[in-house]
Amino acid sequence: MVLGLTGGIATGKSAVSDLFKEYGVPIIDADLVSRKVVEPGTKGLKAIQSTFGWQMIQPDGTLDRHALGTLVFSQPKALIQLNEIMGPLIKTAVVRKLQGYRRRKVPLVVYDAPTLFEAHGASGVNEIMVVTIPEQLQLKRLMARNQLSKKDALARINSQLPLAEKVNRADVVIDNSHAVDKTKAQVVRWLNEAGFGSLIETKKTKLKDKE
Repeated sequence: MVLGLTGGIATGKSAVSDLFKEYGVPIIDADLVSRKVVEPGTKGLKAIQSTFGWQMIQPDGTLDRHALGTLVFSQPKALIQLNEIMGPLIKTAVVRKLQGYRRRKVPLVVYDAPTLFEAHGASGVNEIMVVTIPEQLQLKRLMARNQLSKKDALARINSQLPLAEKVNRADVVIDNSHAVDKTKAQVVRWLNEAGFGSLIETKKTKLKDKE
């Protein structure tokens, strides 16, 4: 089974991903994949340079993520162009990873993708889990985490599909607005209800063995 894990920026999706890791569930992280496909010498980095200019490349030959982020989050057309470059490259890499897990008959894989809906990746998963928090808390967390002004933070939030719409399209919703133990309880409940309770028992056994 492939579980698509998504949410809005700064809603705590990575924290939920880490909870799955605790139970031994393999994670395909779209953010890590996206970094791989734009490493120096890759087709992705060359396409970004060709589309947006040399100013997106740092002196050491790596992508200037800050410059690119500033551009695409202020110009919707540029964001569309970037997604057109990155989408196919990420999809190819993710499919390759999933094929490897299927060959090994791994029962559950989490595809952690912040733009699962925006990048049309929802069709490649069996269920979708959306991590959500109230909009004002999302804005506050993003401003603090990325040291952004309210205007810049809102620009990044608004570049994504509205969180309410993601929630409406989800198979399961995780409320991450409270303490981590409450979030963990929701993940554990889903694992049990989805038939992966054995992962919880395996973790308990390992903890006992360490005592």
